[in-house]
Amino acid sequence: MKIVDLAHLLNSDITVYPGTEKPVFLQANTVEKDGFAELKMTMYTHTGTHIDAPSHMLKQGKSLDQISPENFIGKAICIDCSGIKEKYIEQEHLEPFAKKIEQADFVLLRTDWSKKWKTNDYFRNFPVLSKVACSWLINFELKGVGLDVISIDPVDDTLDLINHRIVLGKGMVIIENLTNLDLIGDELFTFSCLPLKIENADGSPVRAIAILE
Repeated sequence: MKIVDLAHLLNSDITVYPGTEKPVFLQANTVEKDGFAELKMTMYTHTGTHIDAPSHMLKQGKSLDQISPENFIGKAICIDCSGIKEKYIEQEHLEPFAKKIEQADFVLLRTDWSKKWKTNDYFRNFPVLSKVACSWLINFELKGVGLDVISIDPVDDTLDLINHRIVLGKGMVIIENLTNLDLIGDELFTFSCLPLKIENADGSPVRAIAILE
């Protein structure tokens, strides 16, 4: 068994969505002074590698604490989209993987955009699902969709956020800012993206992992 860490390191210099404040970590207590160490953290729920709950976009959508834990763990397939040069990942790019998607609980889309992490290019022209591809994907019985980019929608689309609404409207979750998807391969594996159990949480940082047999 092999574990692949799919989460970025959380620190005060982390890449954040444009307009969002960076997280703040304060050393509240130290071993030398207090006999124990403790950090005080201030950050948004969609910081770093994180999960979106339906309540992130939908007024009547479930928050993370209302979702059963088994919905954050399951079989996954990672689809290599890194060779796609167009802006959109289309349905035709996903259709060859339909049989494997049928066996999966999660679909992760590898674009290798995570290699631009901590650069300004990370926010620019990253590939996203087209509306047609997104609508096709949610016809499968999935628990969620994950990507190694900052958003399932273009960063300049702050009004419609149509892909968010399509996926979350199906009761699924979205995992954004994944990394190391190039270390997984194309076979089914176990995926875990357990969030913090925060009341009314619309999102949460996650330590996403792949468990390879």
